[in-house]
Amino acid sequence: MTDIGEIGGSVVRSAMERVGRGVSRMQERKPLPYDLLESDDDYLVVFDAAGTEQSDVKVRFVDGEVQVRVDRFRPFHEGFEMRFPGRGLALSGHAQLPGDAVEAGEATATLTETGTLQVRVPKAEDSTNVPVAEEDAPSDQDDA
Repeated sequence: MTDIGEIGGSVVRSAMERVGRGVSRMQERKPLPYDLLESDDDYLVVFDAAGTEQSDVKVRFVDGEVQVRVDRFRPFHEGFEMRFPGRGLALSGHAQLPGDAVEAGEATATLTETGTLQVRVPKAEDSTNVPVAEEDAPSDQDDA
């Protein structure tokens, strides 16, 4: 005969796992939250990606947009079993930068110890300072 307590515990564990997996999937569908900051020389995009290791992160710059992909893993904790798998493992986010004036080749990405990803993209050299030749002043000969 099976003990009613064992059945109840099994049902609760199964329900917790299902709820946790649902929460995890919802987190994976939501883009990573970010802040966009601007200085005179750079844009700085700050993504929250707690629990991320440097090897988990891929950063791309496409058409004026910073794109981030995080594929993180759950470490095994000896002596513990998973009850609520609520953290998403495949996360992504993107941030459109203002204007087209950025240089992606000089961009840097830094992952802090707290799991904050900082992507710094320098602005392009100011192209508005290109000298413009003045039109020739009308000559007196044109009036004749």
